[in-house]
Amino acid sequence: MARSARRSSPVQLHVFIGTKAQYIKTAPLLRLLDDKGIAYRLIDSGQHAQIASVMRAELGVREPDYVFGHDRDIATITQAAAWSAKIAARLWSGRRLRDEVFGGAGGICIVHGDTPSTLLSCFIAMRAGLEVAHLEAGLRSNSLMHPFPEEIIRIIVMRLAHLCFAPTPDAVENLRKIRMRGRIVPLEANTSVEAVRYALGTDTPDDTGPAIVTMHRVENLKNKDRVEGFVDLVCRIAAERPVRFVVHEPTRLAIEKYGVVERLRAAGVEMGPLVAHSEFVELMRHAPMVVIDGGSIQEECAYIGVPTMLWRDKTERLHGLGDNVVLAHYDPEVVDAFLADPEQYRRPVSLPASAPSEQIMDELLAELDRLRRAQANSARS
Repeated sequence: MARSARRSSPVQLHVFIGTKAQYIKTAPLLRLLDDKGIAYRLIDSGQHAQIASVMRAELGVREPDYVFGHDRDIATITQAAAWSAKIAARLWSGRRLRDEVFGGAGGICIVHGDTPSTLLSCFIAMRAGLEVAHLEAGLRSNSLMHPFPEEIIRIIVMRLAHLCFAPTPDAVENLRKIRMRGRIVPLEANTSVEAVRYALGTDTPDDTGPAIVTMHRVENLKNKDRVEGFVDLVCRIAAERPVRFVVHEPTRLAIEKYGVVERLRAAGVEMGPLVAHSEFVELMRHAPMVVIDGGSIQEECAYIGVPTMLWRDKTERLHGLGDNVVLAHYDPEVVDAFLADPEQYRRPVSLPASAPSEQIMDELLAELDRLRRAQANSARS
């Protein structure tokens, strides 16, 4: 059914995203497609339903053509399992998926990153007879449990995708090492370069703001020792300077579960919800240090040059490592050394003048043209 669907349906671009990070790093491509008048169908997975509507307004992204039914952000594993099962149940009919989700068209479905929605969107697109283009392909920590489940998702999607857009030379090499059927497209940089450039203000960075901390990865939130270790670290920083803790909803549930909220409040830590991306970038620009566990934020910190501790044991990204980013390894000695003199890790803002979205667009349009020619030749035969 997939082959006949691809031959008989019109072909176009489809973009299937849903999380905050996916919106931030796909927005440069979406804005470019809009500026060039190139048609695409935007599909929202519903994984971060409430955040997504705010992100679209902030990032200049239009409303989606199709949204998987959900009216709240997914914050718990139970909610994630129910959401995944609901979407996966629709895989039984490729024709129905093509008609409802993809507007009856074939072509190329662009997916991003390593989230559960990345995996599901890949399966859905393939079931409907579309090719898959994977943005931010090739990133590897080389540990299936760090991060979990992201590392496993990356491997599956990279092996299934028809086009793999690799943002670094290391990502290209990682893709070459695995058994994959698709074509590797090396990029000058990741689209996060354009995302930070879009969000960055013009004032001079300094360290006059509060320290910024945030933690949201499953590998940390489901481990009591790591949550408590993170809280110990935050309270130590708060003893010396103001701290702002940007709290994801799953993080709020975790710190309440482990009973550490009062410790944070007693230490004077300011806790608040997620903020607009441009505001978060500005907070980091003026922070004496940041403590994070997210790979996307690691990249942003590397570009901004702020002293950064990454609260993880392994990372799939090399951005900033050995420069302004310190990988904690949950090691007290590493933490002590960082806190003793974080300013030694400050670097100037360094944003490459790359436009990876233009590279991506050109490759996608060339692949669409190839699909259209193949479809025309098939119709004549």
